[in-house]
Amino acid sequence: MLPKTTDVLVIGAGPTGLTVAASLAGKGFDVTVIDAQAAGDNTSRAAVVHARTLEVLEDLGVSERLAAQGIHAPAFTIRDRDRTLVPVRFDKLPTRYPYTLMISQAVTERVLLERLTELGGRVARPYTLESLAQDEEGVTAVFADGSTVTAKYLVGADGMHSTVREQAGIGFTGGQYAESFSLADVRLTGGVPADEVILYFSPAGLVVVAPLPGGIHRIVSTVDEAPADPDVAFVQALLDSRGPEKERAVVREVVWGSRFRIHHRVADAYRAGRVVLAGDAAHVHSPAGGQGMNTGIQDAAALGEALIVALKGDQRALDAYGAARRPVAEKVIALADRLTRLATVNKHLRPIRNLVLKTLTRNPAFRRTLAWRLSGLVYR
Repeated sequence: MLPKTTDVLVIGAGPTGLTVAASLAGKGFDVTVIDAQAAGDNTSRAAVVHARTLEVLEDLGVSERLAAQGIHAPAFTIRDRDRTLVPVRFDKLPTRYPYTLMISQAVTERVLLERLTELGGRVARPYTLESLAQDEEGVTAVFADGSTVTAKYLVGADGMHSTVREQAGIGFTGGQYAESFSLADVRLTGGVPADEVILYFSPAGLVVVAPLPGGIHRIVSTVDEAPADPDVAFVQALLDSRGPEKERAVVREVVWGSRFRIHHRVADAYRAGRVVLAGDAAHVHSPAGGQGMNTGIQDAAALGEALIVALKGDQRALDAYGAARRPVAEKVIALADRLTRLATVNKHLRPIRNLVLKTLTRNPAFRRTLAWRLSGLVYR
């Protein structure tokens, strides 16, 4: 059953929505999360949690729980087959989390949901948002079954196709990349490490190989038309033409697969009255660098603090939230865009691209800057 009223209503029970809700519940506010799905998504989807994200989650008491369940990858490497182009190390960064945490989004969501429940928050499913109406006192959400909830503030954490953003009349400026992306979680043996994320900038095209717990590797690649359900033969062909040569990586099983196209967009505003956006509802971009979920969780932590101030009577904190976080989204989109365009450059230019990257790598400042940007520590 939905409550009739709540302090803050959060639409979307992904990592962003759960983080906002837990931040508020931990301070004693009444918060309700609504999601259209009957249960949480059980696929892995986002698989990277960066150092800065773990830092901002410390106040919720979940960082150590997450760290205990994922793979600590201290290195990120760009390679041309077996040749290293750009080695990036995280293990010298000034943080308690000097690594990339490789962990399924399903696990991240489960840990956040457990913490929200411990703090007294609740998630109601499945309820589909139909419309919003707001005045100076609050926001009323109307759901497909006719039920309504009135809140002092409403958070749109309902993803790229956000109903909240649409209902609030906020534009979503940007575009779409031409390339199709294939994603597969596989079991494999052979020439790939178990604690390193590798971005192969090979002559035949891009393929990312990243370790996950349980002996799984995440494979992401650009192709002209990705299959809906990539099979062993398809993934094997990608690795054979783009991955390691000296020691072949052999695909034993495809655990899960999908395809997607990617957008690069940012909301024209993060606030419309008592409605505020966070996560993919506010910004979407290429998965290059694994920044999407991380930026959303960092949004959520900042928004939680702003809502606490707003609930005490000062709504200017919500404008400050947007003023601080929207430029971060623009920088993240710019970084992801540069990585994506480098990865998908015309095949005739790929040897030149790789030569330039190899040359840049000789500069320690270049490697250090990239580590700070990817880890998110630059946004402290």
